[in-house]
Amino acid sequence: MSDRSDREKRNARRRRIRQSVLVFCLVCLIPSCTVQARDLLESRLGLSPALKTRAPIASVDVVKKYPHDPGAFTQGLFYHRGFFFESTGLAGKSTLSRRDVATGKILATVSLPANAFGEGLVLFGKRIYQLTWRDETVFVYDARTLRPLRKMSYFGEGWGLTTDGRSLIMSDGTDAITFRDPESFKILRKIRVRDGERPVEGLNELEFIRGEIWANVFTTDLIVRIAPQDGRVTGWIDLSVLRSHLPARASIDVLNGIACDAETGRIFVTGKYWPYVFEIRLSGTSGGRP
Repeated sequence: MSDRSDREKRNARRRRIRQSVLVFCLVCLIPSCTVQARDLLESRLGLSPALKTRAPIASVDVVKKYPHDPGAFTQGLFYHRGFFFESTGLAGKSTLSRRDVATGKILATVSLPANAFGEGLVLFGKRIYQLTWRDETVFVYDARTLRPLRKMSYFGEGWGLTTDGRSLIMSDGTDAITFRDPESFKILRKIRVRDGERPVEGLNELEFIRGEIWANVFTTDLIVRIAPQDGRVTGWIDLSVLRSHLPARASIDVLNGIACDAETGRIFVTGKYWPYVFEIRLSGTSGGRP
């Protein structure tokens, strides 16, 4: 399902999130994740942030499905003026592409250097920024032509990327969110994501939606909603229902990819090797723990 680089990335975070993932998977085996089921699992294991949170937990409904390349190892996604822009990973296979929403067809594409592992992606003004995982390089492109313009350096790993319209907002797979200057990529400030007193690690693909940072939590079917001012968790979104819409024998990987149509408010999500991009809307919400 992935090459050696992806396995290394998984192993780097596995110990810190293994128990939370186990509980979440057990919850997903119980229809609609009832309060009783969550109480039972919490009483026995008491490990998952989504089960012990005081923040509301939303479920989702599928509005529409759009074709998505099942060979795309999706690392970053955004929507702009009727098109999906997507970053794919894996060394020697990483790309930036513009895709037709209705068909999933690639309309324009750029390949990264052979040693680069593509990661998060964002549009800022007339430029597109694309992170790399361990190469400590962000590539900058002309948004209209996808022509490479420049590259800048940073320290550490690159995972997700979004913007609040002023700064670039970056994740690195930990509980940290870094705000960076679009011109220099220098750090402006940093927040740590906390649900109560507990850190939320494995922050991956990002999208800025309605004044919040939404982040995929690596290896789970959860999106965490984050207050950009201080890193406080304002809510969780349980996307496990999407699994029932995927082909049973498809070689799908983890959920990874959030995009928002700023004009209409439509929200799209997908994953690595997923055959669909889902347009979703939030539905039922259960309260967090008292």
